[in-house]
Amino acid sequence: MSKFEDKLREAQKEAQEELAKVDKIKDLEELKAKYLGRRGTITSLLKNLKEAPEESRPALGKLANEVKDQIEGIFKERFEELKIQEPSKEKRAEFFDYTLPGRKSWSGKLHPITQINEKIIEIFYGMGFEVAKGPDVETDHYNFEALNFPKDHPARDMQDTFYIDDEILLRTHTSPVQIRVMEKRKPPVRIIAPGRCYRHEAINARSYCCFHQVEGFYVDTDVTFADLKGVLSAFVWELFGKEVGVRFRGSFFPFTEPSAEMDIACVNCKGKGCGLCKYRGWLEILGAGMIDPEVFKNVGYDPEVYTGYAFGMGVERIAMLKYGIDDIRLFYENDLRFLRQF
Repeated sequence: MSKFEDKLREAQKEAQEELAKVDKIKDLEELKAKYLGRRGTITSLLKNLKEAPEESRPALGKLANEVKDQIEGIFKERFEELKIQEPSKEKRAEFFDYTLPGRKSWSGKLHPITQINEKIIEIFYGMGFEVAKGPDVETDHYNFEALNFPKDHPARDMQDTFYIDDEILLRTHTSPVQIRVMEKRKPPVRIIAPGRCYRHEAINARSYCCFHQVEGFYVDTDVTFADLKGVLSAFVWELFGKEVGVRFRGSFFPFTEPSAEMDIACVNCKGKGCGLCKYRGWLEILGAGMIDPEVFKNVGYDPEVYTGYAFGMGVERIAMLKYGIDDIRLFYENDLRFLRQF
């Protein structure tokens, strides 16, 4: 009997000492499980009572129950004390300090391509251009033939087109929107057409299989190349600053005649020559020209009455120049270290 009693007294003493030290309700619950839980010390002793001699079981059982009740009583008293000292979450909420600064939630940002695209639209919208959109999946007619690309025209080789079948393809530029708008509206029309384009090109630092473009055109009576130069120069100075130099070089596009490419002074070296501009001092930014009379005939405009200009620019190209980025692939790799800079 004394051996079993000694274990009970020892467990009782340990429990009282640990209860005196505990200062958190969470720790108190763990301590209760240690002594009074299903596998607790006191519970285990009660289960082992059947191993004691039969004649001593009543006295031992009475002692064990007394110890158990005493420990449970101490637990309840300690719980009430800690409940006052350590308020619950609900209690703490009643004393919320409304003078504390608010917690700002994380917010996303626009992708750099989206930022530049919206800026381009904003600039041309301010000059009176409307925004029009067209389908990404186009017909050969709208993407090529109506824009003066005959079936055997060598300029088609420049496009590296994704064909779905002989007549359906992924558009290689947003110029088809020009045809769709002119078929439905009579001059004057002043439109920009932002959108995504696709070309079967090798992916490298300078080119990607899909990209964004902004097509723009203006058709009316007495529209001249001088008007085109004025609009594009104003656009560049608004986007890059009035100190940036601009120039136009003769070029070729099937749907414009005459055609030109527009350059700006290198934004990195200010025209002095560096690796970015290949030591030329200039960077090509867009292509433009006066709309070819054949294009007017395809949409039912009289080329003897109307004239117009058109231009097209790659949004990624503009973004690379604006932010000093030397690899187009960075826009599509979703690296947060890169994207968070914008």
